[in-house]
Amino acid sequence: MDATATATPEATAATATPEATATPDAAATATAEAEADARLRRWRLVLGGDGGDGTGCALQGRDAAMDGALSALYGGAGEKDGRGRDRSAGLGASAPSVARWLGDIRTYFPSSVVQVMQRDAIDRLGLSALLLEPEMLEAVEADVHLVGTLLSLNKAMPETTKETARAVVRKVVEDLEKRLATRTRATLTGALDRSARVSRPRHHDIDWNRTIAVNLKNYLPEYRTIVPERLIGYGRASRSVKKEVILCIDQSGSMAASVVYASVFGAVLGSMRSLDTRLVVFDTNVVDLTDQLDDPVDVLFGTQLGGGTDINRALAYCQAQITRPADTVVVLISDLYEGGIRDEMLKRVAAMKASGVQFVTLLALSDEGTPAYDREHAAALAALDVPAFACTPDLFPEVMAAAIERRPLPIPDTAAGHRA
Repeated sequence: MDATATATPEATAATATPEATATPDAAATATAEAEADARLRRWRLVLGGDGGDGTGCALQGRDAAMDGALSALYGGAGEKDGRGRDRSAGLGASAPSVARWLGDIRTYFPSSVVQVMQRDAIDRLGLSALLLEPEMLEAVEADVHLVGTLLSLNKAMPETTKETARAVVRKVVEDLEKRLATRTRATLTGALDRSARVSRPRHHDIDWNRTIAVNLKNYLPEYRTIVPERLIGYGRASRSVKKEVILCIDQSGSMAASVVYASVFGAVLGSMRSLDTRLVVFDTNVVDLTDQLDDPVDVLFGTQLGGGTDINRALAYCQAQITRPADTVVVLISDLYEGGIRDEMLKRVAAMKASGVQFVTLLALSDEGTPAYDREHAAALAALDVPAFACTPDLFPEVMAAAIERRPLPIPDTAAGHRA
């Protein structure tokens, strides 16, 4: 019994060991095969199922549905889908088929991908006209680019669609305000406080860096200290207007996203009592939308994307509105493709700078990559100590704070544009 008792566990271990070592190997093999299948499936979705894609992978279920949604937009003529049928880009001419497709892509893809596919559908398949139908607007994923498209269609939009379009635009604007307003107000309030220096500050309002700098002559070596005969402090924000801001916005078609962001920022700045904010949009004409600043949706529908560009004419109007040059910041948001008088434009900028105006040129105010812009004009402005660069919405509050405090602008190293 004892021998049997001692032998049985050994025999059991001996017979169990091969199984124990085989099971992890089988699991690892299965995992590797699953990963290979997943990679193959992804490549099949990317390549689109052309007979020469080399995957030999047939899609089923959800994958097949995703492939169908992609094929409708990106499929090429003469290609075959996973079932051997001809593939061709197109959603058909009817609104119902487009509505179904919009619903499908929202089911299968994340919001960021849906927005890209919608923009591609508008560009590749000419769906702009369908956005004039309320049913389509209710189905799309709203974003800044869609707002730009709707604004470009504003004049052609039937009355039955306008309310739906305004609701879509308002949703995007409210989302942007939630993201940008609090930080913008806090950053600019701090800048306004620091720009108002006082000579008899309370202790917690002392600007120690400037106070030490002006009192270095009072250094006492034996005590290794400085006697601060003169204190310099930050001013407290008051209800009076400290600075005037003019946002001068190019509303040509290429600036659509910038117009949307600038309108939101204009509304935020307009809500600050210590800033007197003016918002001016232009193409070949100039329109002052300052009286609509309390509602950026009204501002956006007051613009008309497209047309030519006359920067000189817009700056002439802005220059005429300036009453306190030393306390004014002018922000020109434009790709600088000037259809007006170039030399006059540059002379106006130089004149404003000479009078004490802080002049900022943004080639774009958006999350996009490097914008297209007139490099010759950007270089000419840089020669006037007006750097021209692209700015993201997240950086804009810091740019404005620097302009208000008259310190160097925080231009990113990767920013497109020209520096002084």
